[in-house]
Amino acid sequence: MTAFDDLALLRSFVCIVECGSISNGARRLKISQPTLGRRLRMLEENCGATLLRRDTHHLGLTPQGQRLLADAQLVLAHAEKADQRFRDDKTSVAGHLCVFASIDLGQSIVTRLLSRFLQNNPQVTAELVLSSRPFHMIEEGCDVGIVPGKITDDSVVARPAGKIALRLFASRSLVDQRAVVQKPADLESWPWIGVAGLHFWNTRAIKLLATNGAEQTLHVSPVLIAESVTSIYEAVRTGLGVALIPEFLVREDVRSRRLVRLLPQWKPKALPVHVVYDGHRMLPVRVRAFIDFALGFLAKELGTES
Repeated sequence: MTAFDDLALLRSFVCIVECGSISNGARRLKISQPTLGRRLRMLEENCGATLLRRDTHHLGLTPQGQRLLADAQLVLAHAEKADQRFRDDKTSVAGHLCVFASIDLGQSIVTRLLSRFLQNNPQVTAELVLSSRPFHMIEEGCDVGIVPGKITDDSVVARPAGKIALRLFASRSLVDQRAVVQKPADLESWPWIGVAGLHFWNTRAIKLLATNGAEQTLHVSPVLIAESVTSIYEAVRTGLGVALIPEFLVREDVRSRRLVRLLPQWKPKALPVHVVYDGHRMLPVRVRAFIDFALGFLAKELGTES
């Protein structure tokens, strides 16, 4: 063994030096004087050197003891800081949080969610990682993910947090150029804009549900496919084509009549949103607090539309 294999022996040695004697050190540590003496001898055996000169009136450090004292104090200080961080993880909402989200949800709702959480918990700092591709968040070192669509990482716990309402939208200029749309099939000849990645929805086979329970699938060939729903939204605004867009992105454009909702009696299935995290490790308090906060925040923002 070496001098640094047992922190208890180092603490005992430092305590003896600080207290000036083995008897005083034993009283501080609330152990017997023989027990503390044995610990000192064990440490000296591990070091292969005498650390203290002892007589009936005086206790002094040897040169080896002086060097070990400085190193021991430094090691114990680092150990105490590390232990405090672990205690903080278990008892207080503090520390750093890494959150993953899809680009569009992350830039809007999740940014507001995370900002509110940080305002409520000033001892927490955070990093927001954005990507619309299937993402293995735990492998990338994220604590929590807020993920719309199909969950592609089977190593996480996924808790439902609401649903994103999707609707068919086109620009007013494009609608004015086309015949009136009366049924889903009328849209198959329109230019379409689609989202990349089947974990969101099938961009070439659009399944629509009617208010009376009927179903119909449109088979389309998009003129543009993009990873970002915000990019799709911008392309729709220019009049490039028709697309499924989350309602929360287009409220102002609908009010201003820049965008038109097509076939209001038909809608696709809502896109589920989950809060995901590693279920195989003990979560720090800040992560558990964020998960609870996110579930409540998203439920109010998104609702549970079918």
